[in-house]
Amino acid sequence: MYKYIFLICISMLAVCANAQTVSSPDKNITVNFSLKAGKPVYSVSYKGTPVILQSALGIAQSNGNFYSGLKLRGIKNSLGGQMYTMVNAKKHHITYNFSQFIYKLTNQTGKQMDVIFQVSNDGVAFRYYFPDGGKNGAVINKEYTEYRFARSTKTWLQPKADAQSGWEKSNPSYEEYYEQDVKAGNYAKNGWIYPALFKSGNTWALITEAGMDGSYCGTTLKNNSLSSTYHINFPNKIEVFTGQDALPKNVVYTPWRVIAIGGLKTIVESTLGTDVAAHNISLPDKSIVKPGKAAWSWITSKDDSITYTEQIRYVDLAAKMKWQYCLVDVNWDSKIGYDKIKQLADYGATKNVGIILWYNSAGDWNTVKYQPKDKLLTHESRDKEFARLHKMGIKGVKIDFFGGDGRSMIQYYVDILKDAATHGLLVNFHGATLPRGWARTYSHLMTTEAVKGFEMVTFEQVGADKQANHCAMLPFTRNAFDPMDFTPMNLYKINTHVKRKTTSAFELATSVLFLSGIQHYAESPEGMTHVPDYVVSFLQTLPNYWDDVRFVDGYPGKSVVIARQSGKKWYIAGINGENEGKEVTINLKDFKTTKAKLITDGAEPLSFTQSDVPADQPAKITMKGNGGFVLVLE
Repeated sequence: MYKYIFLICISMLAVCANAQTVSSPDKNITVNFSLKAGKPVYSVSYKGTPVILQSALGIAQSNGNFYSGLKLRGIKNSLGGQMYTMVNAKKHHITYNFSQFIYKLTNQTGKQMDVIFQVSNDGVAFRYYFPDGGKNGAVINKEYTEYRFARSTKTWLQPKADAQSGWEKSNPSYEEYYEQDVKAGNYAKNGWIYPALFKSGNTWALITEAGMDGSYCGTTLKNNSLSSTYHINFPNKIEVFTGQDALPKNVVYTPWRVIAIGGLKTIVESTLGTDVAAHNISLPDKSIVKPGKAAWSWITSKDDSITYTEQIRYVDLAAKMKWQYCLVDVNWDSKIGYDKIKQLADYGATKNVGIILWYNSAGDWNTVKYQPKDKLLTHESRDKEFARLHKMGIKGVKIDFFGGDGRSMIQYYVDILKDAATHGLLVNFHGATLPRGWARTYSHLMTTEAVKGFEMVTFEQVGADKQANHCAMLPFTRNAFDPMDFTPMNLYKINTHVKRKTTSAFELATSVLFLSGIQHYAESPEGMTHVPDYVVSFLQTLPNYWDDVRFVDGYPGKSVVIARQSGKKWYIAGINGENEGKEVTINLKDFKTTKAKLITDGAEPLSFTQSDVPADQPAKITMKGNGGFVLVLE
């Protein structure tokens, strides 16, 4: 599905330590690299204005110092490009063009390390390469990479939770709230997770990492209190697979350090987080990669809904809504059983609805009791279980409650993905780390949670109170590059003590705003009976993946309006992250369509209204406080 198309190389060799410059194809982004008294440093400018001030680079490895006393032995530059496709991202056909500079360095003992920069029109990516890495047993003890911003820089950052804290010791799972629009310098003891958003002057920068192959750990950004310099931070030593290691070892290529740079339009439309990820592995059966939507009982009815008869109702809901999947959650093995699940899969097949089954990933890193448990901890056990599921006609697995970002835990994710591919199963990771571009490399990885999702709204009123603001953050941060299983769209009411604060049109808009290869919806058969026929029709015909994206309007945490294209149609969705109403104007002529239909909030709570609007002039749309809308243009 993914394919490199072209690479044009131009090489040169130099041996000077003076500053070297590489620019994006459009010349707007410039990276300067140099050795400063033997220490590698870099800086980044956008349209001539500094964004990343001079910052350190380098690696401390058990077999050598690669952060000081270095010499530049050569430079190789090239112009590169590639084209690839994805069905679980903001665009279907993606083109990535870049200028590449490789700085070849030698340390004091003659060992080699390259620093590779790729600069595109939407940002900068760089990583380290060790020609003699791989099987040499070397451990990376520290990465010196840093990002130094001006003191006036504003930040939108999520702190990482303590390892083995929270419910049943299930943290960290990237499920905290963002600290928003605050001056750089706030401190978090475990660092800040990716993607991390910064605003320096009028320029935005979104930092993440991509290209995790199992040899490296997942990292965070960390700064000292009051400091606007953020450095790469390794995870807690207990964030590991049982009895294994946390630090990177046998590293050939480190993960890419990724910085999308520009206006908010660039941040929302950029695909840089998947552009630099490894191209897809070869699947034995590529036809299994089918994006879509799923019915899911647990989000509204929790554990009590895991019965055979209830799952039949949700399969029927999926069939009525023309959704492709039904997710059966915790304890299905004991409450329903394998034989009845096989019957459910057979029944679903008659309705064109595939079954996805929940699993507990956990070894000894948490105390979660939910089952099936301990069936995925080894290659042999995964092979046996996945083969059984494939024979039963199961389409995918949702695997929950991982244990952090140590190298061995990252390897566990990779091993699961490889074994699932062998047996033709789609994958959804929950209670998990950020996927960091894996959805490109492993095209059967349809989605990953790694977000404080809608389930948190159902648990506590504080979650509902913060939902609108939180959701208006996500297209600029968590969901910018990687598919996100927020489990959105509760159109009627929450079936708990919590009162939802967002409007029904807000909830409907999330079906377009949020990107997930399989979108698991938070609505029940009963809830759908309260929804107008035109909303039902909208959801029945909503595309399963998108061809293109345009940022229309918004500001992180306050509001967001995004247009997504499918064929000749455009779907424009907006949400208001604040409690006061606001108006947005959209120039519909830019989309070159002839008809426009608007669905937004009605006068009464939990109601909708639909209207036709002229497609040849600007549309002025009023969003209620915590409200939203969708527009369909054709």
